[in-house]
Amino acid sequence: MRTLTIVAMADTHGYQQAMAVPDGDVLIHAGDLSGRGTLPQLTEQRDWLLSLPHAHKVIVAGNHDFLFEDQPQLARALFGPPLIYLQDSGTTVAGLKLWGSPWQPWFYDWAFNLKTPAELDARWQLIPEGLDVLVTHGPPHGYGDRCDDGRRVGCGELLKHLRRTRPRLHLYGHIHEDGGQWQVGDSRLVNVTTAECERAPTVLTLSVD
Repeated sequence: MRTLTIVAMADTHGYQQAMAVPDGDVLIHAGDLSGRGTLPQLTEQRDWLLSLPHAHKVIVAGNHDFLFEDQPQLARALFGPPLIYLQDSGTTVAGLKLWGSPWQPWFYDWAFNLKTPAELDARWQLIPEGLDVLVTHGPPHGYGDRCDDGRRVGCGELLKHLRRTRPRLHLYGHIHEDGGQWQVGDSRLVNVTTAECERAPTVLTLSVD
């Protein structure tokens, strides 16, 4: 049995120079690397991620990262190895089983919006059981999803599938105002937003056989 250190963040939005990033075994970015997801912006974010010392770096896109939706082949090539980009897909790093997805209920006119519960359900049905870490950009309903006007904008369908799949850890961002941690059954839920780097990255540990 060994213990891995996970350094998790989201919503850096290009302000990364204002933030100290601690070292660890696995770096996870849960989306919104950039302001508008242009090629120059995401190239800068790619170079920043490559400069960090972590042995493994896993990324999902966020609703600001338009290039991943508009020109997916270009974005995937930009964030190719040694970076690991996940979109409705999984990987195993350092003994951890991970799955990542960028989708969310409709939120203004940003990227990776879906309009109906059925569309969202179809994406979340792909999440397998037996995960160590689930990474999404948006939160499940009721946990780290409260906006500053009081609205809860998390996904009820995601919460349903979270209870089905029971990942050990669920990491997400998107809502800057509601960072924190919650326990739901067997799963620890963590909104790892940095709120444009005003908050520090979240450091977590997981044991691995």
